[in-house]
Amino acid sequence: MPAADGEPNERVSQDEPLLAARVHRPSDLMRLLVGVLAIGLVIAIAAFAHGTTSGLEQDINKGAGGAPDVFVKIAGLVSSIAVLLVPVAFAIERLIKRDGLRIADGVLAAVLAHGVTLATDLWVAKAAPGTIQDALTQPASGGGLTDPVHNYLAPVIAYMTAVGMARRPRWRLGLWTVLLLDAFTMLVAGYTTAFSIILTVLIGWTVAYGTLYAVGSPNVRPTGQTLLAGLRRVGFRPVTALRAEGAGVPDSADSGDRGRRYIVTLEDGPPLDVTVVDREQQAHGFFYRVWRRITLRAITTRRSIVSLRQALEQEALLAYAAIAAGANAPKLIATSELGPDAVMLVYEHLGGRSLDSLEDEEITDELVRSAWRQVRALQSRRIAHRRLAGDAILVDRSGKVILTDLRGGEIAAGDLILRMDIAQLLTTLGLRVGAQRAVAAAVEVLGPDAIADCLPLLQPIALSRSTRATLRKIARERSKREREAVLKASEAAKQARVEAHEGADVSKAGGKAARKSDRKLEKAEKQAEKRALDEALDDAREEDLLAQIRQQVLLIRPQAPVEPVRLERIKPRTLISLIAGAVAAYFLLSQIARTPMSTISQADWRWVAAAVLFSALSYVAAAMSLLGFVPERVGFWRTVIAQVAGSFVKIVAPAAVGGVALNTRFLQRSGVRPGLAVASVGASQLFGLGAHILLLLAFGYLTGTEKSQSFTPSRTVIAGLLTVAVLVLVVTAIPFMRKFVSTRLRSLFAGVVPRMLDVLQRPLKLLTGIGGMLLLTGVFVLCLDASIRAFGHESQGISYASVAVVFLAGNALGSAAPTPGGVGAVEGALTFGLVAVGLPLEVATPAVLLYRLLTLWLPVLPGWLCFNWLTKRGAL
Repeated sequence: MPAADGEPNERVSQDEPLLAARVHRPSDLMRLLVGVLAIGLVIAIAAFAHGTTSGLEQDINKGAGGAPDVFVKIAGLVSSIAVLLVPVAFAIERLIKRDGLRIADGVLAAVLAHGVTLATDLWVAKAAPGTIQDALTQPASGGGLTDPVHNYLAPVIAYMTAVGMARRPRWRLGLWTVLLLDAFTMLVAGYTTAFSIILTVLIGWTVAYGTLYAVGSPNVRPTGQTLLAGLRRVGFRPVTALRAEGAGVPDSADSGDRGRRYIVTLEDGPPLDVTVVDREQQAHGFFYRVWRRITLRAITTRRSIVSLRQALEQEALLAYAAIAAGANAPKLIATSELGPDAVMLVYEHLGGRSLDSLEDEEITDELVRSAWRQVRALQSRRIAHRRLAGDAILVDRSGKVILTDLRGGEIAAGDLILRMDIAQLLTTLGLRVGAQRAVAAAVEVLGPDAIADCLPLLQPIALSRSTRATLRKIARERSKREREAVLKASEAAKQARVEAHEGADVSKAGGKAARKSDRKLEKAEKQAEKRALDEALDDAREEDLLAQIRQQVLLIRPQAPVEPVRLERIKPRTLISLIAGAVAAYFLLSQIARTPMSTISQADWRWVAAAVLFSALSYVAAAMSLLGFVPERVGFWRTVIAQVAGSFVKIVAPAAVGGVALNTRFLQRSGVRPGLAVASVGASQLFGLGAHILLLLAFGYLTGTEKSQSFTPSRTVIAGLLTVAVLVLVVTAIPFMRKFVSTRLRSLFAGVVPRMLDVLQRPLKLLTGIGGMLLLTGVFVLCLDASIRAFGHESQGISYASVAVVFLAGNALGSAAPTPGGVGAVEGALTFGLVAVGLPLEVATPAVLLYRLLTLWLPVLPGWLCFNWLTKRGAL
C-alpha cells in the first residue's frame, strides 16, 4: 500500500538473512593460483631457457638504444613521481567517499608485496641458480647488480589491484600508463630486465589476490532493498520481498548457482518470483566444474566460465524456447542488472512444491507421466535440461508439473546429451517411486526405443552431483544392512552350535574313533554355518537402483545395448598416477645418469648375492605375516606364491592398494568367507602399522644413543616425533579431515577386532603373524644394508639401526605415494635418508637403485608368472 506521502511503503521480510560484511571469493583464489603458476613458469623459463632470455635482453637493449636521452630522463622523472602520486590521490578520493576498508586492504597487500619482493631479492642473490640471476639482473652502472624485483613497483601493483582500481577505468588507465612508462624508462636506462618487470607485475598481482582471499572482500551482493529498487526501475511497484525458503543454497556444485529467490508482492496484480544472481554466487563450484571439464569428454561438459550477462541471456533464451516447445516452464517477464555485479530475472509466480518435498504417496503415476511429457516436449525441439534432479521439478497446486532451473540447459543439443537427460530423470524418479514405475511411465510416454537407447548413459558419472551423492548414501545403507544380516546369521549359527554341544552327551572315552567322529562333526557344523551365512547374504543382498532400472528396460527390450559409453576422458587416479609417474621417471633417470658405470662394475658381488637372498626371504616372511591372522587352514607355499604374484600387482597399482586387494581375493578363493578375508587382511595391516611405528621409534631411539653413553634420543628423532604429533593434532582438530581419516580407517579395519579375538585364541597363529612381520622388516633392512655394503665397503660405518630407520621411513612414504610401487617416492626418501645419516651420495644412489631393482623390478616377471598360474587354478 502507498504511504501517506505518496512514496511506496516497501519493506523486506525479516526472513531475509544478514549478509556477511566480507566474503572469500572463489575468483580471488583462482587468480591467486593462476598467479603462482605464472610466477613458477617465469622462473622456469629463466632457469632453463638461458639462450632465449639472453636474446630477448639483447633485442630490447638494441631497440631501446635509439631513444633520445632527453625523452628518457623526462619520462623517468615524471613516471617515478606519478607512480607514487596516483595511488595517494586515489586513496584520498576513496577516503572522502568513506571507503576506507578498501584502502586498508590495499595497504596490507602493498606491505605483503614489499616483503615478498625483499625475500625474492634475497633468494636470487644468495641461493638461486646463475641462469635465474642472469635473467633477472644485469650489471649496475655503479657496480654490483640491479634488483631482481622492484621493491616499489610490486607494492603499487598490489595496492591498485586490492583496492579495486580495475573497476574505475580512468584511474586504471592513468596508473597503468604511469607504470608502463616507468618500466620503459628503466629498461632503456639499463636498470632492469624484461623478466624482472614481468616477475614484479606477477608478484604484485598475486599477492593482492592472495590478500583479498585471506581477509575477504567487502560484500557488494545486492540486498532485498536493492532488489526492490531494481524492480521499480523496470516498471513494477513492489511492496514486500520475501526470501523463498531454502533458495540460494545450491545442493551441488556441478549445477552452478541457482541464485537467491524472492517472492515479491506488488501493489496490484499477482506476486512475482524473482531470482537474483551475483558474480560470487555464480562462481560457486567453479573448481569442481573445471575438474569435470578436464576429466570428462567435451561433448558431456559445459563451459566453466560464463559471464553474468551470458548467464542471463542463456536462461532467458531457454525459458522462451521451453515454452515455445510446449513444456511447462516459468514465464520470464523481465530481466535487469542490479549494479555491475548482479542481475535479476523476474518470473510469473508459480507456487507449488518440488518433487523432493512431496510425500511418497503424493507422487502418483499420472504425475510421473506428466514429468515425462515435459521432457518429451523439450526433446521434440532438441532442448536439453541438463539437470533433471528432484528440486528442478515443481508441482503446483493443480498437480501440473513445471520444469525449473533451465539456466544450465542447451538448445540444439546432441543425441548424447538428450539421452543423458532421460537417464537422469529415470534415476530421479526411480529414487522416489522405484525402478518399475519410473520405467513403465517413461516407456508409455517416450516409447521403448528411446528408453533402451539411454541404457549406455545410465552410469553415475553421467548423473548430477546431488544424485550421485544420494546413490552413494543408499549404497552405504544397503551395505550396512547386508553386514548386519550376515552378523545376525553368524551369531545365530554360533548359538545353535553351543546349544547342540550343551545338549549332547559327549563322552571323553572312546579313543581315536570318537575323536575322529568329533572332527567330522565339527567340520560338518562349520560347513553348515558357512551355508547359513551364504544364504543370509543372498537373502539380504539388494541390487542398486541403476541395475534395477536396467533389468526393467531389458524386460521390454532384451537386445537393448547395455555397455556403458565411455564419458571420462581420463580417470582422476590415472591422471594423478601419470603426473607422479612422470616426476618419478625424471627423478630415476637423473639418479641413473649421475651414477657412473665404473661404480657398478666395482660392486662386491658377494654382498649382491646376499641381497638377492634376503629379497627372496621376504616373500616367506610376508606369507607368515598374513597366515598368522587367518585361523582357517590355508596352504603355506601357495600363500608364498601369492606374495610373489603381489610383486606384479603392486607395479600396476599403489603399493598400499594392490597388495591388500590381492591378499583379500586369495583368501576368498582359498575358502575364507569374504567378510572374514577382509577382516584378516585388515588385522594384518593394522598390526603391521603398529609394528612399523614401534620399530621406527625403537630404531630411531637407538640411532640417537649409539654414539653417546647416555640414552638420550637424537634431536632429529625428537623433531620428527614433534612433527608427527603436530600433524595428528591438525588432523584431529579439523572436522573435515577428522571425518575423512576416521571414515577411511573404519572402512579399512571394519571387523578387525572380532577377527583379532579369534586369532588370540590360537597363540601359535599369533606368534606366526608377529614373527612374520618382524622377519619381513628384518630381511628388508638386511637387503638394503647388503646393497649398501656392495658399493660402500663395510657400509661406511653406518649402523643397522640407522639403515632400519631409513628403510622404515622410506617404506611408509612409498605406501602413501600414488605411484605404482611407490616409484620415485621410495627412491628419493631412501637416498635422502642415507645421505642424512652420513652415507656419501655416490654410494647411496647405486645402493638404493640396487635395492629397488631386487625388491621391485626383478620380481615383476616371476610375479606375472605366479599371478597367471594362480589365476588358471582358480586361486585368484
